[in-house]
Amino acid sequence: MTTELEKAGIPVVQITSALPIAKMVGSNRVVLGTGIVHVTGDAKLPPEDEKELRRKLVQKALDALQSSAKS
Repeated sequence: MTTELEKAGIPVVQITSALPIAKMVGSNRVVLGTGIVHVTGDAKLPPEDEKELRRKLVQKALDALQSSAKS
């Protein structure tokens, strides 16, 4: 899906814990998530710490969105 959106001119960042799979299918911008069940969080963390973790992942994705993608 990410490659099709990129072909349509829509920049995409994929947050995933399956980095090798994302690369294998051709995703240009990939951010490594924290786990398979909770990709953008960690249920074991206290709420404030998880909120900070999520904020960092989203910021990393936004930073990656501003980078140029391989074509």
